[in-house]
This record gives sequence, structure tokens and C-alpha cells, in this order.
Amino acid sequence: MTDPAAVFAAVFAALFIAHSVGDHWVQSSCQAATKGQPGRTGRLACGRHVLGLTATKGVVLVPVVLVLGLPVTALGMVLGLGVDAVSHYWADRRTTLKKLADRCGKAEFYSLGTPAHPSHPTTAKGDYAPTLGTGAYALDQSWHHLWLGVAALLIAAL
Repeated sequence: MTDPAAVFAAVFAALFIAHSVGDHWVQSSCQAATKGQPGRTGRLACGRHVLGLTATKGVVLVPVVLVLGLPVTALGMVLGLGVDAVSHYWADRRTTLKKLADRCGKAEFYSLGTPAHPSHPTTAKGDYAPTLGTGAYALDQSWHHLWLGVAALLIAAL
């Protein structure tokens, strides 16, 4: 019998790797630019992103389960990946995560690295200097990591 902690660790590692690939390599530029927009356009772009991301997680996870002979059930996979997908969609609509950050006293950190932050990065001329590292991105990724843990726990336990 496989140790449940080892199953959790292997599943989490696979999901973490797949998340990084799916969120950065598989997601299209159009999805990234429009998934937070209001209305149908934003909802559809976010849905397409989450669909591709979840498929990526399945493609990475299944070989790990098979090669390592992990005792994972179809129910566990469906529930784990489903919970992760819903939580990812919720956060990637952007306004939802921003509202959570505001309520948790993280509004200033959320705006870090953007023109909205009082200490935003600037060029030598004093103009805004765009940066990949923002507080919004850090909070987004940490939210996703939390739910990867929940998904791994569901997959390992069911």
C-alpha cells in the first residue's frame, strides 16, 4: 500500500508543474488579456483558459499516477481537478481576487508594481516602467497554489 503522504506529494508536484506550464505556456495572450474583462467576452476567455489549464494538469498528472502506480480514483481526479478549476476561474476573473485582497487589507500590495501604487517603478524619464512582478500576480499565484494543495489532498484521499 502506498503512503497517502507520498501520494499527496507526488500529486501536488505534478499539479504544481502543470499549473506553471498551463498558466504561462498554454494560456494564449488573448486569454490573458481578456479573461478579466466584464461580460461574455471575459467569461469565455477565462473559461477557455481554465479548460486548457485543466487539460494540461490532466495530461501531466495521468502519467505520474500510472508510472508511479499511485492509488488514485477517477472520483478523486474529477473532484480535485474540478475544485481547482472553479477556484482558478474565480480568481482569474480578477475583480473577485481584487475584492478579496481589499477586504484582507492587501489593496496596497495588490497594486505593487503597477501605476496605481505610490512607489511604482519608473524609467529614467520618470514614466511608468512596466514590470512582470506585481502584487496582483503574487496574490494570484499564491491563491492558485493554495487550491493546488486542496486538489492534491482530494485526489490523494478519495
